[in-house]
Amino acid sequence: MSLANGRNYLAIPGPSVIPDRVLAAMQRPAPNIYHGEIIETTRSILDDLRRVARTSGNVAIYISNGHGTWEAAITNMCSRGDKVLVAMTQHFGRGWAEWASAMGLEVETIDFGRSSAIDPARIEEALTADRSHSIRAVLMTHVDTASTVRNDIKSVRAALDAAGHPALLAVDAIASLACEELHFDDWGIDVMVGASQKGLMVPPGLGFIWFSEKAAAASNEADMSTPYWDWTSRTTSTEYYRYFAGTAPTHHLFGLRESLTMILEEEGLETIWRRHRALARAVWAAFEAWGKDGEIALNVSDADVRAHAVTGARVGGGGASRLRQWLEENAGVTLGIGLGMAPPTEPAYHDYLRVAHMGHVNAHMTLGALAAMEAGMQALDIPHGSGAVEAAAGVVAREVEAFRVGR
Repeated sequence: MSLANGRNYLAIPGPSVIPDRVLAAMQRPAPNIYHGEIIETTRSILDDLRRVARTSGNVAIYISNGHGTWEAAITNMCSRGDKVLVAMTQHFGRGWAEWASAMGLEVETIDFGRSSAIDPARIEEALTADRSHSIRAVLMTHVDTASTVRNDIKSVRAALDAAGHPALLAVDAIASLACEELHFDDWGIDVMVGASQKGLMVPPGLGFIWFSEKAAAASNEADMSTPYWDWTSRTTSTEYYRYFAGTAPTHHLFGLRESLTMILEEEGLETIWRRHRALARAVWAAFEAWGKDGEIALNVSDADVRAHAVTGARVGGGGASRLRQWLEENAGVTLGIGLGMAPPTEPAYHDYLRVAHMGHVNAHMTLGALAAMEAGMQALDIPHGSGAVEAAAGVVAREVEAFRVGR
């Protein structure tokens, strides 16, 4: 017998859980795209996207996924043959580097491995060595969704400043936006990319770019921009259709309008950041308890650089794949694969998984997923330590009490 019937919990790091309110907002007839409600809705969305990123600067919306915004950022920042420095903390940093190389850029990489954060001293060293200032931009991820490493943007900005280097700082915030504390202006970001399907709680299909005035000026000298990816027309035009290089993604916009209201007007960004931190700590506590016996361990040992939106872990002996399959078939829970941790052709590929706790997720969803995981470990005879669910519940209880009394 399976106990999977009922609402499935998709605990993967995007697409995240979509609130019923967002789905309902999208279930409506198509609007007039030439005047009226959709134009005013879009204006309010652009204002609120600035609020989510903590910036007063420019923001453009694309009909794309996150990979599309990588391309948009490159085409607007760079000219063919330009050099970029990519700080990689696993799969998605590597992917952005491959994108840049395929688009004709010279790419220098610094690989920090799959479990460690960016070391700003190495960034400063590379930039100081670039005496001709040939490096056009430094590309980094805030949270690498694969390794679940969280990088310190402020320290990388400080490295650029210490080196006295004019390179743009470009940040992939796809997995961190509306999950992790993030301040575009105060942290000195020049270009930032995001997408709709994670912390913003909207189906995949919208990509976003925020860019500073320094980046806008640099784009005037870049020669890779094409009509579709050009961010200038998407931010300065008087004709509405030019903001999307054609027909607007109307129903995604209606969904996004609802999700931004939930984020900014109801729960509030600071509270959302705190909720994600609390749920992450509950997940970490469970894995630390499980890891006292058997081959179970968090991918990132340093809690200070773990993502608060998604947690990567190892369950050895192929246990991760077996557990994922059991959960999906018997408990209605879908966990993320260990993306990029090992080639799919190698046995180690089956040792990694990810538990997402991003977006529209609360305590009972997270605790329920952890309890289901423990049931799966018992059913599959996966060796594990005891007390994991109790430890996670204790974290939740303490976090709620701390918030209640204002700590």
